[in-house]
Amino acid sequence: MFRISRKKVLSFLMTGLLVCGTASAAPADRETVNQVALLQSLAQGYFGGTVTVRQLRASGDIGIGTFHGLNGEMIVLDGTVYQALGDGSVVVARDKETVPFANVTFFDKDITRRLSDISTKEALEGLLNNIVKEQGENSFYMIKLPGTFSSILFRSEYGSEPPYPTLVKALEGKQTEFTHTDISGTMVGLYCPSYMGGLNTPGWHFHFISDDRKHGGHVLALSLKNGNLMVDKTDKFAMLLPADKDFQTLNLAKDMKEDIRRAEQDQQPAAQAR
Repeated sequence: MFRISRKKVLSFLMTGLLVCGTASAAPADRETVNQVALLQSLAQGYFGGTVTVRQLRASGDIGIGTFHGLNGEMIVLDGTVYQALGDGSVVVARDKETVPFANVTFFDKDITRRLSDISTKEALEGLLNNIVKEQGENSFYMIKLPGTFSSILFRSEYGSEPPYPTLVKALEGKQTEFTHTDISGTMVGLYCPSYMGGLNTPGWHFHFISDDRKHGGHVLALSLKNGNLMVDKTDKFAMLLPADKDFQTLNLAKDMKEDIRRAEQDQQPAAQAR
């Protein structure tokens, strides 16, 4: 089993290469989705940070993820890493804050569409899936969707302390949800192909941040009035595997699909309207 030093972690993040043993230096690759750890490890309660926000920004200027202790939702937009906190507010994440899970890349616009009157999250996913089918279902896609939302429901969560629970248990006690109407902002989304089922979750995952940078989180439902969709198709993938004992003792063969589905989609009985 290879162990990854801090120096090699930084090398990975600066080059966009998978660090496993040694790797030759290269410029940061704009056509790679860089992933920190696994969604499956996060689902099992691996909430310890492995890289810093500063290091993460060297691997991409757009993306999604979370923070040490599952302390809020991450939205990476135009090179800034935002932290949506449990109370629904947003701050710029500190460079020294650590990250247990994230996906980032450098955004290069490949496809654009003008959207209007998208009534549900499922309808938006259907439209995006049509683009994926046209362009290639085995690639990765990152979207940037600035627009005006008739309504949007998103969640964030308060952080947990060790010993960490599973992701589902952490959300049961810490998750908060917020509904906003007639709000302008940007949705950042990642599409993972079907073969990523053991490393992430196949399909779409969306985070949102308002234009005034005061509100944001993980998107559960939406109605889009209008927006300008931009899509970045990416054909490379790299992953950092933490070397610490907590990660190395996880049973990553364990089926976490239902836990991940619940964490991604389930809503609390009532959200706070804003």
